[in-house]
Amino acid sequence: MENFKVVNKNTNATYLLNEKQYETFLLKNKIYENGVCQYDIYRLTEEKRKRRNKVLDIVAQLAIVGASVLATLIYIQNYC
Repeated sequence: MENFKVVNKNTNATYLLNEKQYETFLLKNKIYENGVCQYDIYRLTEEKRKRRNKVLDIVAQLAIVGASVLATLIYIQNYC
């Protein structure tokens, strides 16, 4: 189930909606008025996925650096 954040540009009112509420919101409200978009719409599930992927990338990079340091220390201990 997707979650959405809808922000009214004129009043800065914020709405946190699920899929069903979002569909109802779109039916009741005009997104475009006089050719200008009245709302900023964000997909929170997509934002959450991007944030989680960034964290996983950082963890993977730290694991690689840690493994490199550990391998270097083992090499120094055994051969020096």
